[in-house]
Order: sequence, then structure tokens, then C-alpha cells
Amino acid sequence: MVTTFTVAALEYTMHATPPLKRSLPELQQVEAIIQEDNNAHLHSKVLCHVPCDDDLLPIYALTLGNTAQDIPCVTYVAGIHGLERIGTQVVIAFLEGLLERLKWDRVLADILQRVRINILPIINPAGMLNATRANGQGVDLMRNAPVDSHEKTIWLAGGHRISSVLPWYRGKSGDAMQPEAQALCDFIVQEVLPAPLSLVLDCHSGFGFRNQIWFPYAKSRLEPIKHLKEVYYLRQLFMQTYPHQDYLFEPQSQHYLTHGDLWDFLYQQSLASNNVFLPLTLEMGSWRWIRKNPLQLRRLQGLYHPVKPHRLNRVLRSHLILMEFLLHAALSYQNWLSQSEMPGLEQQARALWYP
Repeated sequence: MVTTFTVAALEYTMHATPPLKRSLPELQQVEAIIQEDNNAHLHSKVLCHVPCDDDLLPIYALTLGNTAQDIPCVTYVAGIHGLERIGTQVVIAFLEGLLERLKWDRVLADILQRVRINILPIINPAGMLNATRANGQGVDLMRNAPVDSHEKTIWLAGGHRISSVLPWYRGKSGDAMQPEAQALCDFIVQEVLPAPLSLVLDCHSGFGFRNQIWFPYAKSRLEPIKHLKEVYYLRQLFMQTYPHQDYLFEPQSQHYLTHGDLWDFLYQQSLASNNVFLPLTLEMGSWRWIRKNPLQLRRLQGLYHPVKPHRLNRVLRSHLILMEFLLHAALSYQNWLSQSEMPGLEQQARALWYP
């Protein structure tokens, strides 16, 4: 199997000049996985190419399992913000484990007959190559969707249209979405939303001391999503099955509001069908890494990445339980989704999150 990403490779990436495709280890790793698998289990396609200096960088979508549209699916997304490369590394590590297990694990092979796994490991390759949050055009992809908050957002951080020189830039009003954001949205609409139940885990880092799982809306503290009781029951299943985990599971709006959130936009699109689409964001608490190693703040990457090798390894394995849980929750959705209709769940969810 492909050699896992190393801190040494990260150091090389951050100091290589000029930035070239060959200096992006995560992209090399994805392409090596595709080549090594040689379509034995993994189906891959390029959603689009994005320019970066004199290069064109691909955005890959990888799929394992049954491709029928009436099959439940789970989708793992990472690399929307180029600085937050640990999310990409977590997703790649999960994929590598699945492919290794398929060499001997009959249970996993059987599971994949009844569920589909999508992996989009690097949505923003230009940002990752340049070590920037935004894409190559200076646009924050998580502020780029045509969704506006009608409540007060954080100045600048909630998304703005002032200038791409400033972080959290949404792009010009009326412009089409950036190609990376559009490619992600097109894939979700075409390949994910037709599923009777679909779960998404979008992996980020850089906020707080705790690992957090967020769900829409990012645009409103007052308006719950339509499937509030379903996501509340999913949370209950996770907490009861793994009572010793350390995740905080709540709406993103509990923390801050933003314009242009991609998952708000896609969730609203999903409401046109009777299918259930639950997009979740994993926000890995990078402040704990900083607290244990303040010297990593000497570099911008240190805000978002566990620099010490033993901490990197710990992060790469620590979210496997969550990722496996979502896979099994998608597979077994008929066993639990109907339970979310129990009387009182909506009221319990509102009391917890919207008092």
C-alpha cells in the first residue's frame, strides 16, 4: 500500500519554490492509490482541473461500492481550505485502510454491495499547494455558494465581498461559483442526492480545543433544518454506541454565522426530493495541538496541523470510529431512520439546540 504522508513531506511542500504539482504529496498519494488499485475496487474520475501557476491540478472523486442510485451512500470530503491539509490526510488514511481490508475482509466486501462510499480528498488543490485558505483566485470556497444569511454575521469572517486580499472573501456579487465549489456541488447533486439516504462528512481543522461535528444551518441561529429530528437521532445513536468519544455535536450556528456555506446551499437543494441528505462537518480542534506545542505557531501551518509525528499519527487514527459509524449508519438507515419519527424527538432537539 502507498506510504502514508510524513511530516518531512509537509516541510518540503511548504518551502518548495516555485510551487509545482510534484510538490503536493497528498495529490501524489491519491494518484498512487488510483494507479495501484487499477480499478480493482476503486472507481475514480476527475471532476475538473484548476490552474495553479503553469500547472493544471485535478480534483478527484473516488468511489467504492454499489453505484446504483437507489443505494444509500456516505461521502467524505476534505481539502476545501488549503491550509487544513490534515483533513485530507485523515480521509486518505481511511481510504487506504478500506483498500487494505478489501484484500481479506469478506464483511467489508459484503457491505460494499449494499452501500456506496464517495471520497473527494482535495477540493482545493491550488490552495493546498500555495498553503492558503482560499483557492487560487483568493476566494474562500466555504463562503462561495449563493446563500445569504439574514442575521448578523461576524465581520469579515462571516464572508464578505470587499477584496480577495482579505481572508473569507466570497467573490464578486453575481459571479458564478468558483470551479472547485461548482465541481463539488455538481457531484453531490448528480451522485449523492438521488440516494434514499446520504451522509456527508466534510473534514476541517483549526477551531477550538474540542473535536466538533456541525450540521446546517450556518446561515441562521433561528431556523432549524427540516431534518432536525433525524440528525438528533443520529447523534443519539453515535453517543450511545460510543459513549467515551470526545465530540461536540451541534449546529454550526451555535458558534458563528456565515454567508455562502456550501452545505447550506446543497441541503436546501436536497429538499426538492423526499430523500434524506445530512451533511456534517468535522472540525478538528487544533488548539489542543498548539497548547501542547506552542512553538508550532512559528509557522502558519501550525495553526491547523499537528506538527509532532506522534500527534499526527494519533489524529490519523482518532477519527476512524466516527467515519466507520457513518458508513454503517448509511448502510443500516432503514433500521434507524424510522425511529427518528418517535414522538417528542423534535421537541428534544429544539430544547437542546434552539432553546
